[in-house]
This record gives sequence, structure tokens and C-alpha cells, in this order.
Amino acid sequence: MKFVVKSKKVLTGGALKNASVLIDNGKIADVFEYEKKTDWITEDFGELILMPGLTDTHVHINEPGRTDWEGFETATKAAVAGGITMLVDMPLNSSPVTTTSDSFDQKIQSAENKLYADSGFYGGLIPGNAEKLEPLIKRGVLGLKAFMIDSGIDEFPFVNENDLRRALSSSALRNAPELPLLVHAETDCGFIRPDKYSPNSFRSFLDTRPAEWEHEAVKFLIKLCREFRHHIHIVHLSSAGSLEMIREAKKEGLPLTVETCPHYLYFSSEDIPDNDTRFKCTPPIRDSINREKLWEAVIDGTIDFIVSDHSPCDPGLKYMTEGNFEKAWGGIAGLQFSLPVFLTAAKERRISVEKVSELMSRRTAEFLGLGNKKGKIEKGFDADIVVFDPDKKFTVEDKNIFHRHKTTPYSGRDLFGVTETVYLRGKKVFDKGKIVSAAVGEIVLKNKFY
Repeated sequence: MKFVVKSKKVLTGGALKNASVLIDNGKIADVFEYEKKTDWITEDFGELILMPGLTDTHVHINEPGRTDWEGFETATKAAVAGGITMLVDMPLNSSPVTTTSDSFDQKIQSAENKLYADSGFYGGLIPGNAEKLEPLIKRGVLGLKAFMIDSGIDEFPFVNENDLRRALSSSALRNAPELPLLVHAETDCGFIRPDKYSPNSFRSFLDTRPAEWEHEAVKFLIKLCREFRHHIHIVHLSSAGSLEMIREAKKEGLPLTVETCPHYLYFSSEDIPDNDTRFKCTPPIRDSINREKLWEAVIDGTIDFIVSDHSPCDPGLKYMTEGNFEKAWGGIAGLQFSLPVFLTAAKERRISVEKVSELMSRRTAEFLGLGNKKGKIEKGFDADIVVFDPDKKFTVEDKNIFHRHKTTPYSGRDLFGVTETVYLRGKKVFDKGKIVSAAVGEIVLKNKFY
């Protein structure tokens, strides 16, 4: 059935306009004048913004095998509640990890009929599996993920220089130079434990993951990018000290992209209390001076886009009663609140909703090679549309959290930006705080579009 959604603030063509959007069979069939009369069923959203659904390219869903941490159903419900209509699952927190074609098939089977948002998957690069990458790529993974430091998951060990070179030299990656190799860019260069070290101190935890670890890893990845001319992507950049070399690499024309996350742009280490392990992630949240330099890089384009790095766990693994940063799982749960957290911090810096959408919708879709399908409200695109009130405030409370667990450092925060309604390929999936459809999300495979 054809129908129309309209608003005086439709984000199309890079600007907010009075417009009507014709949806037909899950696609945007036309964008035309707001005032034009039609015979189609029409829903007028008045002054609310109609923006393209977000694409989050960095999500840890943990299924199969660790669904007591999260799962496809809860994660994708949380996603659409936060305006995210497309996400990509990381390969390491499931059991088995997604490093072979067999484990990828298990992942696909476990996701079927559980998706409330469209979802794709990355494969994993670990020591010794360079020869197993080609079957993964043929299965349709949207990229490959590697760690240069302990991942926290025994089954997903980190790679060294030889492992990375072997993979980049393989016929699998030589034949797919545009397939992103996503890398956790920290390398253990050692640190001197301070005399006043305490496992309950955030300051002490921060000292255990010095910025130099990121700098050395980024420097090496740029070297590999230059040598192999393969698309390398640096995930969750936290240290601004790496930005200048990234700028130079981009000026050189290297196929290098970089992301950061809302928690690095919203929080600062000075404001994190001791014992509150909800804030532990790796690399860590750094100080406010560092944060503002990251914002400069977001604004000038050095950082390509913003993603959640949603990395939840069973609350017991956060050791909140002990307040022990040394033992606690390193990951922040924030998928549902990625948009309002980023928007709230962006408002303080007078960054427009149009720019926020570009960084969380268009650029992330383009990164996956879906730039002609998702990330815009334009004719021919999927009708992934978010009805959004950027000026409405809400408080993060357990009752409005769709994640499996409610443990998040955003609890109690007052944020701008309420997702009112979400359409996924023309189907209304979320409305007024509730999931209103069955699991209609699709599995997105690379070879489905190429």
C-alpha cells in the first residue's frame, strides 16, 4: 500500500524542508511539496523532524552463546527505540566467535526471525585464520574486525604485525580492497604502575591504558594502509593525540577511516567517580581537553562518523558492588541512547541536527557500501524514517530501556532528543515508546548488493 508521511521539517537533500514523502512497497517513491493534495493515506507530523534512520556500524550483540549479556531481539528493539534502523554486529562476543564460515552460518541462523532492525555482520581476523577469510567474505560479511590488544574474549586473540601482513597479503583481501578491516587500535607498550594505584580508582584505571598505546597502534596502521592500499578503519578512537597523523594520512589520500563514540564526546574523566565501573571501556574515556579536541576532529571531518560501540554484559561482570575497575568488563551499554547523547553534546556546541544525521546516518551507510540504499530520505532509498523531536528532553530510566540489562552510565541523565516513531522499510516498528510490529528486520549481506 502506498502512503504519505509529511512534516514541515523533513531532512532531505541535506536540509530541513517542508515536504511530503511517498512510501511504496518499503521504498521512498517520491519526495514532493508539503502542500500538495493526494488521495493517499497521509500522516502529518507537523513540526517534528523526519530524518533518515541511523546506521550503527559497531554493535556487540553477543548471540549465539552469550545471550545472557544481550541478544538479537533485545538489541534490535533497543536500536529502533533509539532511531537506529540498520546495525552491524561485531564477531567476538558470541560463542562461537565469527571467524569461520561455519560460525558465520550459526550467527545467521541465530538471528533469523529475531531482528527488529536490519542487521549485518562482520567476520573476525585472529592469528592463524588468514586462509579462512575468503569463505567469510563470500558469505557476505560487511567487514573484518581485529584487535591489536587483548579483546577480553579468550576465543578471539589479538593479532600481531605478521598476522596483519599475512591477511592483507592474502588473495581474499587483495581481491576486496574496499572491504574495511576494522581494528581496535591499542598496543601494549607497558606502563609504570603508580605508587597510589587503586583498582577502585578511575584515575588508576586510566593510567593502565595510556594514550601512547593508541598512538603507536594508529601509527602502525597508517603504515600498513600506505603499504597495502587497503581500506583500514580505526574503531572507537579515544585519544586526540593521534589526530594529527590521521589528518596527514587523509591528506595523503590513504584509504583510512576513523570513528568515535558518544561516550568519548559526552563524558570526561574528571567527572567519573571512583568505584563506578559502569564507565569502564577500552580505550578509556579521557579528560575534557582531549574531549574537545575530538569534537574539533568531528567538526572538521577528520573523524568520519559516530557509532555506539554498544558492549553490554551481565551486570555481575561490572563488579559494581566492589567498584573494581581492574576486574570489571570493559564496555558501555548505550545503543538506544546513542542519538540523544550525541545530540545533547552537539547542541552545546551549536552543531545542527543536519550534521548529526550526516555523522550517524549517511556516512555510516556509505561506509558499508549502502550509500545508495540507506542514510537519506530520497527517491529510491529504503523508507527508513525516524520521526524525531530534537528539543524534547527525557530522563534515562530503567522503565524506558530496551537493552536486556539496564546497567548504563547514562542512567539518570537528562538528554535532548526523543524518537517518537520509526519506520523500517515503510513498516511502522516503533511508536510512542512501544515496539508496534513483529520482527521485520532483514539480514544484510555484502553480496546481496554487489
